[in-house]
Amino acid sequence: MNAATVIIGGVSLAVLVWMLAKLGRAFAAIAETLAALAFLGLALWGLARAVGWIVRQLATHWRTCLTLLALWAWWHWLGWLSLAITAGSVGLVAAVWRLGWRIGFEQWCGRWVRAWWLRWAVYGRKLPGWLHACGLTVRDEAIPVDVTVNLVSRRRKREAVAQSRRDAGVAFPKLLRVRSGPSWDEVRVRLVPGQTPEDFGEAARALATARRVTRVQVREISPDVVSVDFMRRDLLASAVSCLPLPEVAEASAVDLRRVFAGSTEYGTAWRLPLLGGGAHTLVAGASGAGKNSVMWSPLVSAAPAIRSGLVRVSGVDPKGMELAYGRGIFCRYAVSGKEALEVLEALRDELERRKRAFAGQTREVPLSQEFPLELLEFDELAALTRYTDRKTREAITEHISVLNTQGRAALISVRGYVQDPTKETIPVRELFTRRVCLRVTSKSQVSMVLGDGAYERGAWANRIPESTPGVGYVWGEGIREPLRVRAGWVSDATVKALENYVTNGGAQVIDLAHNRGDSKERGTA
Repeated sequence: MNAATVIIGGVSLAVLVWMLAKLGRAFAAIAETLAALAFLGLALWGLARAVGWIVRQLATHWRTCLTLLALWAWWHWLGWLSLAITAGSVGLVAAVWRLGWRIGFEQWCGRWVRAWWLRWAVYGRKLPGWLHACGLTVRDEAIPVDVTVNLVSRRRKREAVAQSRRDAGVAFPKLLRVRSGPSWDEVRVRLVPGQTPEDFGEAARALATARRVTRVQVREISPDVVSVDFMRRDLLASAVSCLPLPEVAEASAVDLRRVFAGSTEYGTAWRLPLLGGGAHTLVAGASGAGKNSVMWSPLVSAAPAIRSGLVRVSGVDPKGMELAYGRGIFCRYAVSGKEALEVLEALRDELERRKRAFAGQTREVPLSQEFPLELLEFDELAALTRYTDRKTREAITEHISVLNTQGRAALISVRGYVQDPTKETIPVRELFTRRVCLRVTSKSQVSMVLGDGAYERGAWANRIPESTPGVGYVWGEGIREPLRVRAGWVSDATVKALENYVTNGGAQVIDLAHNRGDSKERGTA
């Protein structure tokens, strides 16, 4: 190795080291630039997420955000003492307001404050756990669950369980809104993919137990949103009064499509149609369940229309006791099966007369004194549709079927009452467009009256206590979910007052037995 080779090698090594140094500095600059860009990107991404979170909170919880912002501004600019004095004064005014005028306080202030408190203190914290315990969450089965329990710290244990749920891919329905009324909390949640509103309906009893309330109603708001309503206080625990007769004086003031019948579980008036959609009504309930209240309360409300002749009431009373107490109200009255057939045949003849008179002119007979609403009150329906001779039974069933299927447009309505709602007893129960299920003896009877799935949707009629007659569940036209109601109680004195009120207006009672005797005498002569 000579000196030239050494020099060339040294020069080459120096050039290589110089190039590596240049490349190192270039790579370092590039790495610093990339790191800075990555840090800036992460910072911007975090800032965007924070801004998005703030915007979402302002959009969804704007009242709470504005309140907190106003309190902070007050404390910062005016001091905590003035804030405490003002808050105490507002609380004192609210307390006096609530004691002095509770209805106004509830309408303008109480329900909003209570809804805010329940959202953050109750449902926001506890609803996810209730839903998970009731099987109303969706978990990705492909992700394994790994739960670590720390026996030393309960807080760490809860954090571990929560982390395990997140790791397991558990999806919880989202809480959207909480509204609070005098007796109910309406909690709206958005379903997660894989859930249906029926899932919540089937878990209604479990949710009631979790919330420690006696009733939960699930209502479908949209295909992916349901309202889970929790009843905090039972407004139907005490008796409901019917309308007093002195307050209903003008026939024009009676809306026969929305006649007062009692009160709903939401504190609003329960109104039943006597004509039009949903007028054909089947009321089922055990003995003492309050069927008579459902019968008499709408008649008391429609008293001016009955007196003026716009409503003509017929009664079939196989027991000969219930309707007989106010017999003067009924223009036709029957007790036996033969008499019931005469009443039904008279209504069918009236149906045919109206069809001939208005065919091709109108789709519904106009209400008038010449063509009044024909209302049939059929007490103890099963006595003549099951527990009588076959010929009479078949004829009565046929007449009721015709009236129920064709009577709506002709202003003929049928209201039947029964204790045993089985298909064998009431073969035409599906033809009644509105059904009321009072207290029954078994869970299966709820579905017989209100249809399949009614019990799962909250119609727990078999759990109604005997101490609350008139309480039941309604389903029919215009009602998406079973509605809990209580019929207005009508005393014997009110029935007699109603009879006197109606007969003073010129109502006429047709005694079928007397008419038959006259017919026989004329035939003999």
